[in-house]
Amino acid sequence: MDTFDDYLTRLASKAPTPGGGSAAALVAAAGAALVAMVARICEGNPASALLAGRLIAHADGLRAELLAARPRDEAAFEKVVEAQALPKGEARTHALAHALRHAAEAPLHAAHLSLEVLRLAARGLALGNRNLESDLGCAAEFGAAAIAACAYNVRINHRFMRDAEAVAAQSKRLARVERESAALLQQVRRALA
Repeated sequence: MDTFDDYLTRLASKAPTPGGGSAAALVAAAGAALVAMVARICEGNPASALLAGRLIAHADGLRAELLAARPRDEAAFEKVVEAQALPKGEARTHALAHALRHAAEAPLHAAHLSLEVLRLAARGLALGNRNLESDLGCAAEFGAAAIAACAYNVRINHRFMRDAEAVAAQSKRLARVERESAALLQQVRRALA
C-alpha cells in the first residue's frame, strides 16, 4: 500500500488510474474514520458507550471496505483501457462491454458504501457530544461528496455501454442511493444548523 503522498502523486500523474472513482472511495474512507474517532472519544461516557461501540465497529469495517474499493475501481478501469487497446472486432466488443459494466459497478459499489458513511454520521449525532458535531458534519459531507463523485463515474461508463438492461438496473440503484443521500445530508445539516 502506498503512502497518501504517493497516492496523490499517482493521482496527479497523466496515467488514467487512479482517477475520480478511486479518489471518491478515499474521501468516504476519511468520513468513516471521522465517525470512528468521534465514537472512540464518546466511548468513555456510560450513556453513549453502547452506541459508540457499535459505531466504532461499523465505521472501522466500512473504512476497510472503502480502502479496498479504491484499487477495485482502479483495476476495473484498467480493464476498460486494456479492452480499448484490442484490435477492432467481436472479441474487442465483448471485452469492452464486460469491462464497462464492471467499471460502472465499481463506483456504484463505492457509492453504496459511502451512503453507509452518511448513515453512520447521522446516527453519530445521537452520541450527544456537541463539541464533536462538526466532525460528524464533515463525515456526512464526505460521504455525500463521495456519492456524487461515484455517480459521475457510473454515468460516464453508461454513456459507452450498449446493454440497456444493465444501464437501467445500475441507474435505478444509483438513483436510490442519491435520493437517500440527499435526504440524510439535509437532516444532518438541519441538526447542525
